[in-house]
Amino acid sequence: MAVGLVLALWLAGSMSRFETVCGQVRADTLRLHVVAASDSLQDQYIKLQVRDELVQTAGELFAGCQGVEQAKQRAAASLGRLELTAAQAAARAGFEGPVRVYLTRMYFETREYEEFTLPAGWYDALRVELGDHQGRNWWCVLYPALCLPGCEAEYSQPGEQALIVGEYEVRFALLEAWQRLTGRDEKDPAPKVPTAVPDSSEAA
Repeated sequence: MAVGLVLALWLAGSMSRFETVCGQVRADTLRLHVVAASDSLQDQYIKLQVRDELVQTAGELFAGCQGVEQAKQRAAASLGRLELTAAQAAARAGFEGPVRVYLTRMYFETREYEEFTLPAGWYDALRVELGDHQGRNWWCVLYPALCLPGCEAEYSQPGEQALIVGEYEVRFALLEAWQRLTGRDEKDPAPKVPTAVPDSSEAA
């Protein structure tokens, strides 16, 4: 009984500390989320063309940013440019429907990329909706610029960088279970938008 109590207290403390660092990562991250009009091959192709243009534009837009707040401010001030960039890329690929680009907060499941893993939770995101936005989605990290090919961007705090590039997949799963058990991270005052779901076409 006593051993079980000690173990429970240790686990709670350990997960609480782990969750704190995960919270720092979420707070210091701006994600990109592009949702295709449908799952047709053409619409999925269009989605990727839009992604490529936005990643390139974001690289220019966020150059020299001193933190995620500045990145979000620049994104907010440049929504018109970003939406025009997305619309033009979609049109060049043959898309004739509406294109919407906006900043929001949305829930992402734990996601393992090729070189890093991001914990589940609510993140600020630049969301792009193509047409009826009923197709598979694609997402990555705009700030720090982990989407950019060959980019060596890092989080400002060593603990955050160690977290996302470490071998923490099991602990991320435990964190999600911990959040469900305790009800944490379920009352985020974010707008209700669809939860990001896995997409076989995504890449970082």
